[in-house]
Amino acid sequence: MKKMLGAGSYYSDRGTVTAIPKERFHYTATKRLMDILGAVIGLLVAMPVFAVIAAAIKLEDRSGPIFFHQVRVGKNGVPFKMHKFRSMVSNAEQQLGELLNQNEIDGPMFKMKNDPRMTRIGRWIRKTSLDELPQLWNVLKGEMSLVGPRPPLPREVERYTLYDKQRLEVIPGCTGLWQISGRNHLSFYDMVELDLHYIRHRSVWWDIKIMMFTVTMLLGSKNAY
Repeated sequence: MKKMLGAGSYYSDRGTVTAIPKERFHYTATKRLMDILGAVIGLLVAMPVFAVIAAAIKLEDRSGPIFFHQVRVGKNGVPFKMHKFRSMVSNAEQQLGELLNQNEIDGPMFKMKNDPRMTRIGRWIRKTSLDELPQLWNVLKGEMSLVGPRPPLPREVERYTLYDKQRLEVIPGCTGLWQISGRNHLSFYDMVELDLHYIRHRSVWWDIKIMMFTVTMLLGSKNAY
């Protein structure tokens, strides 16, 4: 049940929806510069890693593609195609319907720790988050940022309340508070609260700290699946 409380304010199932503070120009400009530099440097440095992962994926499944492209929802609800290394069998999306009743996370997202669709190399690149390296191309194109809320799937957004949709008011990111605060051990509702906390208090210095903490977690993450 949702009702109008006043201009620019609504009541959702879990709280009051208020106006998100507008990004200051100097923050927006600095963040975009950081994104471009970070994406370019990251893509150049990661080229050898790209080659190794691509070869491993092909060795395990010669008939399947190396990359996985999926439509996600970006800022203001605008869809875009997100790029990742393929970590599942080629027909993973077709098999999803059979697994929905085994979802291990509350809310619209689907997460399953021992997902049978995962390949052997896929399980490793998921654990280390290396499957997400191709998202640097999304960052370079301006569809994503290095830091921001996780970009949701259209089917997830269809189940969002007005409160949840506040997280769509900024550019989504490769990493964020959810990723460094427990990731899949947290519920969807925890993720929303972390994202909204980040959005309301975002700053260049906080973005830098989140990126630095993400780098330390990249190899050997125990929360990614």
